[in-house]
Amino acid sequence: MTYPLTEQAADLFFQTFGAKPELTVMAPGRVNLIGEHTDYNEGYVLPMAVDRGIVISGRKRLDQKITLYSAEYQEQEEFALNAIRHDISRHWANYVKGVTLLLKQNGLQLGGFEAVIKGDLPQGGGLSSSAALEVATAVFLQKLFKLGLEDLDLVKVARQAENEFVGVQCGIMDQFASHMGGKDHALFIDCRSLEHDWVPLGTDLKVVVFNTGVKRELASSDYNVRRHQCQEGVKAFSKFLPHIKSLRDVSLCDFEKYQAELEPLIMKRCRHVISENQRVLDTVEALKAKNLERVKVLFRESHESLRDDYEVSCHELDTLVELGQEHPLQKGSRMTGGGFGGCTVHLVPAEEQVIGNFVSFVAEGYQRRIGRKPEHYVFTASPGAKFLNG
Repeated sequence: MTYPLTEQAADLFFQTFGAKPELTVMAPGRVNLIGEHTDYNEGYVLPMAVDRGIVISGRKRLDQKITLYSAEYQEQEEFALNAIRHDISRHWANYVKGVTLLLKQNGLQLGGFEAVIKGDLPQGGGLSSSAALEVATAVFLQKLFKLGLEDLDLVKVARQAENEFVGVQCGIMDQFASHMGGKDHALFIDCRSLEHDWVPLGTDLKVVVFNTGVKRELASSDYNVRRHQCQEGVKAFSKFLPHIKSLRDVSLCDFEKYQAELEPLIMKRCRHVISENQRVLDTVEALKAKNLERVKVLFRESHESLRDDYEVSCHELDTLVELGQEHPLQKGSRMTGGGFGGCTVHLVPAEEQVIGNFVSFVAEGYQRRIGRKPEHYVFTASPGAKFLNG
């Protein structure tokens, strides 16, 4: 299947730089089916790559200059390879800068390049446009300069760029899913060992995502606060469980035994992460057994935990989830992504008529309750990052 942004990006490169690109790559966004805020706690997640993403089209330069053009922002950024600095005025360029700088610091031989960036993922919608851009950059530079890195090396560099250069202390899930996703499969990831497995979704389900229209900036939100609260929970539990390294190591039984020893707020944060890890494992088993009624229950419990214990939902997210759950044919509805806005995810039977009815039901309900219609996307699970030409 031809990815439509490929030709558009190549044409844009020619218009911008007056030449044909050497290379075009695409990295998809991701939607997380279940396992929210577990990745930076070394837990389990179940994302899937989607059939939308970020395309980078470009070529080498003979000098050390790097020139980027963003179609989305209609902005150009220029900098030297040996003078890469964070720039708050063009935040989109920081994702490319961060990956480039880390590859350079790792001793890899890079040169100057010029590239255009074009995507069809909503910014700030919880579909990981930032991770897609980081992965697309890593794959682009890997191919352009023949770096010879392994897949997991590229994933780690992309994640490190977001942590250290952009300043968001995310886990590895988003970059992992963008690079390693599989067609018609979700991707189960153990965020500690990085062991992973592809879980069949089959062709009987589609994933419908609704965007609340409420954007959130993770670096300036409570996201980093939640991470700190989880670390406080580890410290508290380690008094009774000295072997633990993260909340991943605390079982539900351990939590029940020692929860009264924690501050109430820290207890709630920990309860979400510990129970969510178990829900991921249960969802994997339910999907393998094709037990969609069990999946529906697990999705509902996940959203309630994110809303009440982790407190990262909002009125708009709750409204979309409630509407989704009211539809008799849905197989799971919950918020997805970091929260504080963004998107909801819904499992729906793949019949076109059912999808159309579900979308109308939820969108019209949201219009009545919130006052605007939400954007929606219908996704199938797609392969990870790939070279499109060059």
